[in-house]
Amino acid sequence: MAYTDDAVKAKLSSLNETQESIVSVSQWIMFHRRHADRTCAIWLERMRETTVNKRLTLIYLANEVVQQSKARRKDDFLVAFSPVIAEATATAYKGATNDVQDKIRRTVEVWSQRRIFDKPIQEAVEARITELDKSRSGKKGGLLGGSLFSSGPGSAAPAELQPLVPLQLALSKATATSTPATSTASTEFEKLTDPERPAPTPPVYAARLSALLKSLSRVESAVAESIKTREDLLEGLDQLLATNRAALEDEKTQLSQLQERREAMEKRKREVEDAIMRGVSTAETPSPTNDGEAISYVNGRNTSSVEPERPKMEELTPPPTETLAPTDTPGAGNKEPMRDPQPLHHPTTTALPSQQQHSPSYPTSTNPLPSFLSQDPRHAAHFRSGSGSGAPAKKRKLDVEFEGFGGGEDAMDELDEDVAELLRAESGGAV
Repeated sequence: MAYTDDAVKAKLSSLNETQESIVSVSQWIMFHRRHADRTCAIWLERMRETTVNKRLTLIYLANEVVQQSKARRKDDFLVAFSPVIAEATATAYKGATNDVQDKIRRTVEVWSQRRIFDKPIQEAVEARITELDKSRSGKKGGLLGGSLFSSGPGSAAPAELQPLVPLQLALSKATATSTPATSTASTEFEKLTDPERPAPTPPVYAARLSALLKSLSRVESAVAESIKTREDLLEGLDQLLATNRAALEDEKTQLSQLQERREAMEKRKREVEDAIMRGVSTAETPSPTNDGEAISYVNGRNTSSVEPERPKMEELTPPPTETLAPTDTPGAGNKEPMRDPQPLHHPTTTALPSQQQHSPSYPTSTNPLPSFLSQDPRHAAHFRSGSGSGAPAKKRKLDVEFEGFGGGEDAMDELDEDVAELLRAESGGAV
């Protein structure tokens, strides 16, 4: 089928909600992509004229065409639909049921996620839907009072940009209105001024000229409104730019001051560290050695290569026993070697005559009894008689071990007279 306006209208009239119908019509439209501007203009006219239920199908058709064009990297219909998509979406959304509105809103979200249209066009579409939601009673811009297409709390414009948001929305709306009208007026103008086309009859020609004049007048007003809105936006942007430039100069001045302060603090820090190091260096005290070379100590550590001399320490080994023996002790020079003690005999056992004959004789000590034994008569008698457990044997052993000290003489002879007299008095005159 050749491309004509009637053919496009026939295709749009036969469109239904089935996937086969939408895909078939979209393929025919994309085949004639060189007429993309004209097709989009007829599609917008059909959107305005058709019923509410039919508009959702036209939105699905536009969605199929633009997504296929995006996938095939053919921008003809993307450029053609961009000026009219905001107005067409708002027309289909207005007056529709909640179910239809949810489907249209979902389609717009898909465009945003897949970045089908440029950001200004996408924002214009979402702004038109948000305005319609706010105008409806009982529904204030979505579930939480914000835009239905906001990605989160961070998507809200900053306070500095709030005055520019209405201007940008107005500009997007004016552009969406003026662009398709300009395209339609340009097409009609080319048809009427094409010399190759046959001239129509004068009444028809006059009617077409009148329609073209109305179209041009409408487009002129739309473009003038768009220019005014854009000038207002630029004025707001200039104010924002001036504010940011003044803030930039202040920040540069603050940055310069901060750099100077940081450099000054770094210089002062180095001076303090140098003073600390100088104080540590003065604390190093040289210590002379035996060879005359100085030894440097820092914090108690030897920083030189010279090993200091070890201090002299007193020997802990005791002197030999011979040096402690008194030199005037009798028999110290000719001390006999110590003999093995004889086996001890129990005092109650009677010795045999042969044993008594060969038993060695021990010298009897003439020393008096100790004072702690002489005080008790029982102990003194026991000590003298040799009775008790092992007393004679201990006495004989002591006599054998220290036999060379007495030399058979009385030990009291070597004492002073006063000391000997005191000992005799304590022993009761036994000596």
